Amino acid sequence: MKKVGLVGYGVIGKRVADAVSVQDDINLIGVCDVISDWRIQTAVKKGYTIFAATGEAKEKMKSAGIQVAGSLQDLLDKVDLVVDCTPKNIAAKNVEIYKKQGIKFIVQGGEKHETTGHSFSAENNYDSALNLDATRVVSCNTTSILRTLTALKRADLLDYARGTLLRRATDPWESHLGGIMNTMVPEKDIPSHQGPDAQSVDPDLDVITAAVKVPETLSHMHYWNVKLKKKATKEEVLDAFKTSSRIKLIHYDQGLVSNNTIKEMYLDMGRPWGDMYEVALWEDMLKVVGDELFYAYVVDNQAIVIPETIDAIRALTGIESDGHTSIAKTNKSLGIN
Repeated sequence: MKKVGLVGYGVIGKRVADAVSVQDDINLIGVCDVISDWRIQTAVKKGYTIFAATGEAKEKMKSAGIQVAGSLQDLLDKVDLVVDCTPKNIAAKNVEIYKKQGIKFIVQGGEKHETTGHSFSAENNYDSALNLDATRVVSCNTTSILRTLTALKRADLLDYARGTLLRRATDPWESHLGGIMNTMVPEKDIPSHQGPDAQSVDPDLDVITAAVKVPETLSHMHYWNVKLKKKATKEEVLDAFKTSSRIKLIHYDQGLVSNNTIKEMYLDMGRPWGDMYEVALWEDMLKVVGDELFYAYVVDNQAIVIPETIDAIRALTGIESDGHTSIAKTNKSLGIN
């Protein structure tokens, strides 16, 4: 059992904590944060051991009736690896602490590739992460890009890819704080950052992305135009996508016509928070015209990176040398069929 600490109990962190807790080869030692409100109190109710990131946070936690097991340093002294799920740019500061401690660490996609020198996507480059000191699990959108394009690449179908991303405006729980209404905001630069980010995992990918922020919070939606290496049938393309256990083929004609209907399906399936760990790709919308492929899918920005993070833990700690085995184990524990 490898001992893992979690720093940052937010949207991603709380999901990572729950995912780690159902693994039989990883032990969650505790979670560390600065908050003392309902979020960390939920962690207490779940039985997680709580550590305070700062002295001030410790006093606030105690005032809120939260039993504090110690400081960030106390947590680091007890673990083999730390998963940092703090907000963007905070992890980059924490990294210096982890390096000084000589402890392995994982950061999330909000940080730059240079923070770790390695970026991770389980189905693409698990082997290259084995026994490394650190990696970055790429962002939700980049994860979806890598899953789909890697599947096409494995089938020797991929030439190049061009994608348009419709990005949610903010996280659902923060909708009252910001976001946009009655407008759409295109990102100024083409490519948007997701294409180059995917190339940080697989430099051979010929991919360009453009992104637009839209007034909704449930998920992202992608539209892709892919140039294939040869003329192919729809069945050949679908067979390629089926090689990924983390792409779920859905059907428009079964009532899954929007991101909210897809979310409702996952709630009905009993997934925690209605989480969709898979890329939900419309099978009946997908079209092949000669050597051109067109498809669209939905990305759950709060959930898609969770299984990737579990696999990254196994790779860095070396408890599982085979990526396929780790992916299958993670899938089973999280109910990914």
